[in-house]
Amino acid sequence: MRNILLINPNSSQATTAMMVRIAAAELPDGFRITGVSAKRGPAMIVNEAELHAAGLEVERSWHEAGSAWDGVVVSAFGDPGIELVRRASRVPVVGICEASMLEAAHGSRRFGVATVTPELVAAIDGRAAQLGLGAYYTGIRLTEGDPRALAADPKALEEALAGAVLQCIEEDGAQSVIIGGGPLGEAAMGLTGRFGVPVIAPIPAAVRYLRLQLARHTHHPQR
Repeated sequence: MRNILLINPNSSQATTAMMVRIAAAELPDGFRITGVSAKRGPAMIVNEAELHAAGLEVERSWHEAGSAWDGVVVSAFGDPGIELVRRASRVPVVGICEASMLEAAHGSRRFGVATVTPELVAAIDGRAAQLGLGAYYTGIRLTEGDPRALAADPKALEEALAGAVLQCIEEDGAQSVIIGGGPLGEAAMGLTGRFGVPVIAPIPAAVRYLRLQLARHTHHPQR
């Protein structure tokens, strides 16, 4: 059995359970995934101060979870704390932003991001640049209104994100679109297959990317 740790940098246990369900559906037999939530911080990260603080929470969560893991998923868009954990870990560590951007840009596709958090635009733009994908990145399209209130209404969230996806495609020329947020996981799944271009749900993308890393990785976790 290969054991995967999913770290939700948000403090919502319900969101963590949703993330684990989505991730588990992407795993074959022989894998088990366990989710942990941040003990401190907001139920949903919506600005750069919260994103920065979440990085320290991710590192703390990883240390507290112990070392009996074959791989780690950091499940917040922006990948907070990923480099802190990578430096200390002997096993692959992937982030949902990194994985989804790499998948979205595969084959030199132009890709955009549809999301709900205007105060995280600069951080997401920066992540695309850090990954060397700036030439393919068409930018972000946002839903309107308070992101936390919107996220609390699943039907309204999915429809608002659908509008942002359409803007990415029609106005920006995106050839693939990422739904940018871990807590948006269920809406992302609802939107895949709805448009004429791939709509990428970041949690499954991270699991696919982790499986690729594990296939190349020869070390075993400490027991």
